[in-house]
Amino acid sequence: MKLNEISDNAGARKARMRIGRGIGSGKGKTGGRGGKGQTARTGVHIKGFEGGQMPLHMRLPKRGFNNIFRRDFVVINLGQLQAAIDAGRLDAGQTINGDVLRRVGLLRQVRDGVRLLGNGELKAKITVEVAGASKSAIAAVEKAGGQVVLPKPAAEAAEPAAKA
Repeated sequence: MKLNEISDNAGARKARMRIGRGIGSGKGKTGGRGGKGQTARTGVHIKGFEGGQMPLHMRLPKRGFNNIFRRDFVVINLGQLQAAIDAGRLDAGQTINGDVLRRVGLLRQVRDGVRLLGNGELKAKITVEVAGASKSAIAAVEKAGGQVVLPKPAAEAAEPAAKA
């Protein structure tokens, strides 16, 4: 067998139907669109049109809302961190943050910050600087001898120095 002798099995590829090419083709004249009228034309909106009556999708009430201030965190699990440390991609001695995780290829982008979740097992002593973390993740990191650094809430950061 040679590369130039390779071909598909018979009937593996089917040629597309060319419509509007005469009555003998089987898809001539109306081109598979039936008779005359609205549905024979382009831009048909007949499915949502109810003869001028208010359509159902407009009669039903709207629900919920989109919070424009919602922060979009990238999630990473403890098991992923441990696997990267075992593979030698991450140094357990340095502080691990979003930029480091992106540089070693664990994240594509940091978005609004990284959120650490407790799925998986952590054996290494690490310092992690993230925007958020679950209670189980914080407990697992501290059990391994490391620490999780979280940003201070905005109210605490804005407070002036204590008065004497």
